[in-house]
Amino acid sequence: MTTDNKSASSPATPLGMDRLSENPYAIFARWFDEAKAAEINDPDAMALASVDEAGMPSVRMVLLKEWSEEGFVFYTNYESRKSAELLATGKAAFVMHWKSLRRQVRVVGPVEQIPAAQSDAYYNSRPYGSRIGAWASIQSRPLETRQELADRVAELEATYPEAPPRPPHWGGFIIRPDEIELWADGEFRLHDRFRFTRNDAGHWQSDRLYP
Repeated sequence: MTTDNKSASSPATPLGMDRLSENPYAIFARWFDEAKAAEINDPDAMALASVDEAGMPSVRMVLLKEWSEEGFVFYTNYESRKSAELLATGKAAFVMHWKSLRRQVRVVGPVEQIPAAQSDAYYNSRPYGSRIGAWASIQSRPLETRQELADRVAELEATYPEAPPRPPHWGGFIIRPDEIELWADGEFRLHDRFRFTRNDAGHWQSDRLYP
């Protein structure tokens, strides 16, 4: 008979978690920096969830492009399915999972469009091809053939051979968290979970959760 010298009654040392009183953005900043060094592809990828007016959820991957203590910003087509749902409900959630670090961050909160000037600044920082792509893609609409998309790209490149302006249907959203949950993997699935929520005064309060 063999005996496993590891015991679930003595959980492993928490993996990267900090004291409950710490600002969740400070932890996120460290984790995000470590993810950018450790993840092979897209450490800024996040699964964004929305719901339609009937309450049916949908989720898709987007990229976190900016963040601060004001919230988390991503960019998209304002006429897409996701945007229609976000604009209709004003609510969103996302999760970022860094598999190599065995960590994830979950955020829930209201969502709104960012100012046009902020969208302009980010759009103008993108490569030329990406700026043309924002014009060419009628996001979430049926597309008959790949050639149809290629033809739209060629037409727009002829229209805007350089410095295309930001399309009026393209820009950013900001999710302003009401809740941030930080999760770190532990042995025997005895993970570390901390949930931060805003109180009535706008300050963060935190709880450790069962895994």
